Amino acid sequence: MPNLLTSGVLRAAEESVTVPVVSPVSADGVLSLVWLVIALPLAGALLLLVVGPAVARPVTDRLGHLLGTATVAGSFVLGVLQFLALLGRDEGERQVGRTLFTWIETGDFRVGMDLLLDPLSSLFVLLITGVSTLIHVYSIGYMAHDPRRRRFFGYLNLFVAAMLVLVLAGDYLGIFLGWEGVGLASYLLIGFWQHKPSAAAAAKKAFVINRVGDMGLSLAIMLMFVTFGTSSFAGVSAAAPEASSATMNAIGLLLLLGACGKSAQVPLQAWLLDAMEGPTPVSALIHAATMVTAGVYLVVRSNFVFEQAEVAQTTVVVVATVTLLWGAVIGCAKDDVKKALAGSTMSQIGYMMLAAGLGAAGYAYAIFHLITHGFFKANMFLGAGSVMHAMDDEVDMRRYGALRQAVPVTFLTFAMGYLAIIGFPGFSGFWSKDRIIETALAENLLVGLLALLGAGITAFYMTRLMLLTFFTEKRWRDDAHPHESPSVMTVPLVVLAALSVLGGVLILGDWIKGWLEPVVGKGEAHEFALPPIAVSVLVTLVVAAGVATAWFLVGKRDVPREAPQDVSFATRAARRDLFGDDLNDAVVVRPGGVLVRGLARFDRAGVDGVVENGSLALGGLSGVLRRVQTGFVRSYALSLFAGALVLVVALLAVQLR
Repeated sequence: MPNLLTSGVLRAAEESVTVPVVSPVSADGVLSLVWLVIALPLAGALLLLVVGPAVARPVTDRLGHLLGTATVAGSFVLGVLQFLALLGRDEGERQVGRTLFTWIETGDFRVGMDLLLDPLSSLFVLLITGVSTLIHVYSIGYMAHDPRRRRFFGYLNLFVAAMLVLVLAGDYLGIFLGWEGVGLASYLLIGFWQHKPSAAAAAKKAFVINRVGDMGLSLAIMLMFVTFGTSSFAGVSAAAPEASSATMNAIGLLLLLGACGKSAQVPLQAWLLDAMEGPTPVSALIHAATMVTAGVYLVVRSNFVFEQAEVAQTTVVVVATVTLLWGAVIGCAKDDVKKALAGSTMSQIGYMMLAAGLGAAGYAYAIFHLITHGFFKANMFLGAGSVMHAMDDEVDMRRYGALRQAVPVTFLTFAMGYLAIIGFPGFSGFWSKDRIIETALAENLLVGLLALLGAGITAFYMTRLMLLTFFTEKRWRDDAHPHESPSVMTVPLVVLAALSVLGGVLILGDWIKGWLEPVVGKGEAHEFALPPIAVSVLVTLVVAAGVATAWFLVGKRDVPREAPQDVSFATRAARRDLFGDDLNDAVVVRPGGVLVRGLARFDRAGVDGVVENGSLALGGLSGVLRRVQTGFVRSYALSLFAGALVLVVALLAVQLR
């Protein structure tokens, strides 16, 4: 069994399985301020959404975007300092816990508001706060003319704070608190332009589908409590080896259900493409730094569960493999630039989940790809927003073309993200995705080959996107006047482009594996028939084939401004998201509608019938009794006499018997 948590946490678990606090932090300087990383964006959200509008609305309306950006930037600075502080410690001491207060206490069960900063959570803090800061800066320009800009930045701050609670929690109940906060913030941001019926519907869809996943996470936490008497990482990790395989598989499958909801994995993926109805910075935040990464974090953080749950771990691999191909195929047929990128996110998260499902050999590579993906996907989503800004909010790539000269900065930065995601040698995605494919090939040949196929499809649809947007002939509307975005939007693109190129440095010397080893354990993949360099060459050849296919099918042909309707079944299926919504409609929506209508009829005929008919019967009886109440004294005297006579007769009958 791998070293699942650091020895400090295990020692804490031996002493008290309900308290994941590893060491006092009063003398640790900046590490004692881990709570402030969350408090800053949370305070920004409160000021922008509650206090500011009530006390000084004109000021917060005018300066709210700057306040919102400053709070997240402050968290990033703290996150960097704390990461450096951890980096300077010995491996066994790179874990700092802090209990803010007692959250729940009943009988022997106690849950503190515990925070845990360790190698895994510190990387997430850097990614969340760093990328979110750039998205906030970009949003200053993108949302400049929106009358509700203050509220938008308040929601962004809330989103970041909730995600930080999720990754810094030291207990599964703390994760659930952040988990639900992320769900609320995503609902508010996806439906931010609620005057659009499509945006309101997309927000509701995301919220409802995520509730299904949330039920899985909540049931998993309940099962942990029933089985182990605790929901802390330390307690569950210490007790997991003694639990039955059936129990651990049940917990693992329920955790996976929760991860599928947040990370848009099959079968809970249908909300992700509709979520593009929100403002583009929201799409970048959801796809790169917050919501969809939560499921990957949950699985990797719960490595001590999945290492004891073979069925659940295998299910993670199956779901991830299906999803990485599902999202890639969808991306091939989308003409909406944001939805094509959303299909890409679904697929790339599938790669991360696949690596996580491969166990100790893949956990570090799952996080490695998550980080590099955060860089290049934020770059491309914000780049897509810059293109939309240039094209008067047009999202149909069939009405783009030849934009590389009109928006040169956007083109060059987007190209860096494109080269990273397809795995061009030397770029960040090359290092992270190749390691996942290499590990998958070594662990399971079929899964590895499917992951390799996904890399080729990724190269195809991303090249198609590049060709339709920046190359081929002009297909602009007559009133379109493409122009470059302001510097407040392009500077974040430049930074993210640089990170898309340089993110691969995390693999130098297998640094990221060594850094995460205290949390996820040490695991080596099986030997594959081909050496790593041969696998990289093979992946590069498959990617080149995907690029060439896109060039011959798209780059060398005329692109119609309207999508052809006379297409193959496969294309129609991909356009309809592989019938994901149709399946949900057939399996959930229609049966649910029938059930609700049946319950409504039962309520009207049964419940209401009993109540209404009962009242009618009582009214009739009261009408009969009302006739007895005549108001005449002689009638009452006669009634008394009759009653007395009946009583006397009854007594005589008893005596005679």
